[in-house]
Amino acid sequence: MAVTYTTTQIADLLESVSNWGCWGKDDQRGALNYITNEKRAAAARLVQTGETISLSLPLATRPASDNPTPVTHLMIRSGNVGHPLGSWGCADYFAIEPHGLATTHLDALCHHFYRGKMYNDFDSTEVDFQGAHKCAIDVARMGVISRGVLLDIPKIRHTEWVEPGDAIYPEDLEAAERDHSVQVAEGDVLLVRTGRFKLRRAKGVRAILSSMPGLHASCLKWLFDRKVAVLGSDAVSDVLPTTYDPPLKMPIHTGTLVMMGVHLLDNADLEALAEKCARDSRYAFMFNLLPLVLERGTGSPANPIALF
Repeated sequence: MAVTYTTTQIADLLESVSNWGCWGKDDQRGALNYITNEKRAAAARLVQTGETISLSLPLATRPASDNPTPVTHLMIRSGNVGHPLGSWGCADYFAIEPHGLATTHLDALCHHFYRGKMYNDFDSTEVDFQGAHKCAIDVARMGVISRGVLLDIPKIRHTEWVEPGDAIYPEDLEAAERDHSVQVAEGDVLLVRTGRFKLRRAKGVRAILSSMPGLHASCLKWLFDRKVAVLGSDAVSDVLPTTYDPPLKMPIHTGTLVMMGVHLLDNADLEALAEKCARDSRYAFMFNLLPLVLERGTGSPANPIALF
């Protein structure tokens, strides 16, 4: 399992999982193209009880060691007596930096570059100080609606969580499939639980600052072969730190966003979902995520919903 790649081998691996040109030279949706109308309809048929589970963290408005740029929340109008605009209603203002380790968010395909390129051979200069002119988050404006599959790695390892810095391998993903009686298929939204937030709640933020559990680079070919539409995690998908030199320090980010065109869902709270799946012995469900229509945006805060 403990595969160690050289930087050259990682570069070769990335080339082998490329979807550039697969849906035409102008495509900006990437693996979202795997989610067809038929796939969405099949996902809807998975709903049996109508129960819903949010996979989002609350938007944190206070700074923390893992959240140096918290959400700014200002009240524009309130119900206080004497307010110059009266007390006939209230309004507020939010400013959000979606990336990082504290906000549940969907990465746009423009979020990561490799050798000066983003997905489908678009040049990194397509992102300027007006935003992303290619592969921005608004390509997902119609929503990410598909079958969701949870693979609970602590469950199959018989642990509370995957330790920070520990890698998850294709063998782990397949062991979870067998344990959960489910198989990841074309167009699925794959959610990989590491138990990161269970660890944070048990031991505090210092337990997760220096390293992160996540997928080893050897998982890239597995994700490519399964034709995953979106990859999500309660961490950032990459195991950190890695030994690879820049720009390959995050090979999962590079391989999914840049080469495969797979959008990434980071910092999803998968604890309630894992409890529900274990209780029902059911690890497939309808998945809904409606990113904000942020034209030229590099990502969007998200509130993904699992429907049972």
